[in-house]
Amino acid sequence: MPLQNRVTPDGQIVADPGRGLMMGNRGCLHGPGRELGVSRWRSKMWICCVLDWKGVRRDPMPSGRWTALFFVDEATALAAGHRPCAHCRRSDYLDFAETWRAARRLGRRPLAREMDSILHRERVDRARRQVTHCVPAGELPDGVMIRVGGDVGLLISGQLRLWSFNGYGAPAAGRLPGAVEVLTPPSIVAAIAAGYRPIVHPSALTQAQRAGDSPVRVHAHAGAAATH
Repeated sequence: MPLQNRVTPDGQIVADPGRGLMMGNRGCLHGPGRELGVSRWRSKMWICCVLDWKGVRRDPMPSGRWTALFFVDEATALAAGHRPCAHCRRSDYLDFAETWRAARRLGRRPLAREMDSILHRERVDRARRQVTHCVPAGELPDGVMIRVGGDVGLLISGQLRLWSFNGYGAPAAGRLPGAVEVLTPPSIVAAIAAGYRPIVHPSALTQAQRAGDSPVRVHAHAGAAATH
């Protein structure tokens, strides 16, 4: 029976047998029975981490410490409101902070707690529901997660690649409407537009897109194993 620790692009935490390519946390969300309670975060620091850190294998739900959450890829984590971890993903964190600075035209690179505070306002409302926004599809960068009708997926080359716990399906039929519902928080969208390249599941790109100068990165260890 899979644990309830898989995260969807709209921020829900569910049980699913699909194995993600990245992990992260929002604090300790589970009780002694390894089941989630009502809370979906204990901190504003929502991070996205690598699965394998120096070969250490950890319990995904250690008592009273933290709850490991798993994502199909970084694009999924970003849509749910997570940012790169400053510890295990130092280089990506610095790139993210720099593109955040550039997008906001700040005089210095923002601190992690400053980004976390802004992201928390952008990702959930007072009723703890995900905050989304409508934007013309043509104004969005590749790598953001959108909803069109009832379909949720990744925006790549003007197409919607349908999301699932196993990766991405074929592009959705038909052209995108003028405006789409964007799940990825505005500040993260701005960072991506300013040059941050999200890591995506290999199924998101065609061979030609992988070989070209893509605005996203394919996950380098799609076959990595994890104790989740």
